Amino acid sequence: MRANIDQPGRTFIAPCRIDMEQTNDSLRAYVEIDGVDIGPGDRVTIIDAPGLVAFGEQREFTRMARIVKATWLERLMAKIEGYRELTELYEVGFEGRG
Repeated sequence: MRANIDQPGRTFIAPCRIDMEQTNDSLRAYVEIDGVDIGPGDRVTIIDAPGLVAFGEQREFTRMARIVKATWLERLMAKIEGYRELTELYEVGFEGRG
């Protein structure tokens, strides 16, 4: 029987894959968590996270992630904050010249 990992406030550990690249074309780090849907307000911490990759390299790592599912209030606050930040971009991005 599978545990309910979507229960608010629940903390659990899941495997994840980290893809890091540092080249002339790209500076990035992506994390994919196996079998878990991450939602607004959820907190993720990579256990034993890799530091840096050398210039010109792309590497993949497998680690464990600690996930804390957000409560309904934390999820609501994260959505409101995200909407507020988005509308702030509208104000900056579409200002007319005067």
